[in-house]
Amino acid sequence: MSSYARKTYYRETQRQHSMQHQSISQRGRKAAQTVLRSDFEVYFEAVQNIYHPVDNSEGTFPLNVAENKLCWPILKDKLQSISRTNDIPDWVAGYTDAKGDFAFRQAIASFMKQHLTHRPIDPEHIATSAGATAVIEMTTQILCNSGDVAVFPAPSYPVYKQDIGNKSGVERYDLTTYRDFMQLINGPNLTIDHLEAARKDIEQQGKRFRLLVLTSPDNPTGKIYSLQHLKELATYCIEHQIHLIVNEIYGLSLIDTRHPGICKDYIDHQVFTSFAQVIQELQSDYLHLWYALSKDFGASGLRVGLVYSLNKTFLKGYNNYNAPHMVSNHTQWLFQMVFEDHDFLTEYIKTNQARLTASYVAFTSMLKSNSIPYVPASGSLFIWADFSRLLSESSQEAEDTLWLDVYKETGILLTPGQGFGHEGKGQFRIVYSCFPIEKLQVAIDRLDQYLVG
Repeated sequence: MSSYARKTYYRETQRQHSMQHQSISQRGRKAAQTVLRSDFEVYFEAVQNIYHPVDNSEGTFPLNVAENKLCWPILKDKLQSISRTNDIPDWVAGYTDAKGDFAFRQAIASFMKQHLTHRPIDPEHIATSAGATAVIEMTTQILCNSGDVAVFPAPSYPVYKQDIGNKSGVERYDLTTYRDFMQLINGPNLTIDHLEAARKDIEQQGKRFRLLVLTSPDNPTGKIYSLQHLKELATYCIEHQIHLIVNEIYGLSLIDTRHPGICKDYIDHQVFTSFAQVIQELQSDYLHLWYALSKDFGASGLRVGLVYSLNKTFLKGYNNYNAPHMVSNHTQWLFQMVFEDHDFLTEYIKTNQARLTASYVAFTSMLKSNSIPYVPASGSLFIWADFSRLLSESSQEAEDTLWLDVYKETGILLTPGQGFGHEGKGQFRIVYSCFPIEKLQVAIDRLDQYLVG
């Protein structure tokens, strides 16, 4: 190609790129250039080569995405049975309340009272959307102005940043509450002093501390906030007109901490208590609870999330904005039927917790034998582990290198620490609920060999 031809080609390419950029909004250009998660490219490679004991014995184990597949066959059979033995009601084909059909919300309230909150829940104070992400987005749009700040104790789920920022324009503030990894053994150590320091820092920047978001059980540490701790934090937030939201998306994914294989890891055996108790006691417009069916029920693809709040103005705004995010009426009907069968729910939750505990015990036993520190979890689908002794140096580059080396050598894809908002390097999240335990054991053995070697 001649010099003139190269210049002409270059100018035409630049012109086409410029025209493509001009064809969409600034928001669209930002979306096109923003990666949702740093590990997704490798994840989608890994899922094309999943381990199978016969068909693909050298396959991969993506343990980086928070999916719970341990009891899906049970729920699948239940949903299929409902579809086979019941006619679809006529209301499913029409419009319904944007917060969710009232009968569906009644069934949710009954389920929550019996299995999650252990307190009566008024269905009028529940709003549903198509998944946890939609609930988070809707909540921040209604409670916050663009430029407001949401505080998350670090480490915390990385994609909260996009969930609160993509449309609502809310900024994420990662609040460091510890330096030494093992300080997390005693549970969440967020204090009023931490909140006060964050508030002053945010206000000095000319911004507003609008939200405090907690997850209990926590993602990624699996720790649980006690009822007294939540009440202290709630009282502070009400006093300073900060909305406190507790995400209980893992509220039924609990570990039996008295299991003989792990019981010595715990100073005490923390019992999960729902934030709904604090909401009902303090009766404030500044307290809210998130929940979804993606983790406890392993139904992320069915897209059901909810918010519980006593703030009537918030719920009215939610109803008026939620039309693009409504849960499919057919899905509402299916889960209404599931939630009305409390015997099924009781057995399902019991089985899920038993399987989670077995997988957790198996994985942590291997980590312990290789002197890899981890935070003793009380719930969630995660192990937050410290592989920093394997780093060549304490840097992000060294962490990325180790993360990719583990994947290359073992086929095991962990969640990288980058994005969780904590300064510690070499800390990875392990999702142990992606495979049944007989397959998970293969991944455990591979990682054991990597650490020993």
